Amino acid sequence: MAYPIRLANMTPQRKDAARNWEHILTVARELVDEGTPLQLNDVARRAGLGVGTVYRHFPTTEALLETVAAPRLEALADCGEKALDHDDPWTALADYLTELVKGQVTDPALAKVSAADDDVLPRTTELKTRILTAGAQLLARAREAGALRPGLDDADLVPLMCGISYATYIHSDSPADRLPTARRYLDTLLRGLRA
Repeated sequence: MAYPIRLANMTPQRKDAARNWEHILTVARELVDEGTPLQLNDVARRAGLGVGTVYRHFPTTEALLETVAAPRLEALADCGEKALDHDDPWTALADYLTELVKGQVTDPALAKVSAADDDVLPRTTELKTRILTAGAQLLARAREAGALRPGLDDADLVPLMCGISYATYIHSDSPADRLPTARRYLDTLLRGLRA
């Protein structure tokens, strides 16, 4: 997974610092994917770097986790904005919700960052806002087209997606089973929402 090398408001890094930054992210991604709790000391040990090096790049575990999740958040934000160009409002909404659920059940970093009450990085807040805005606009389009049953509020979308993700984690036999289970739950929800 490609990570943005630096945030826009930061000065360019030396090559060795950029390599360390990338290596820290790779190790953090491995730990998150393994289900190992992310601790900066553990990242430093596994990366073969000094703890101070890791802390210079990422002052908190939350900042590191949000950076690990950033590529998926960016992809979802872009997906939502592209979905707004789709001719069929219902298909656009259904496809977007499918991508959201897919991200939640296949990327543990995304699931944790999405569930967090507060964001550490402004970029995370910006990306989450783009994702939510696209979802609300897609709901509005489907509603206006008469494709959506009345009664679904914009605020209902996040709890419904979280519910599917949570149920998938609880009721899947293995990580490989999560995506098919999530798709089955989402298909059921979509059938109930369609006018």
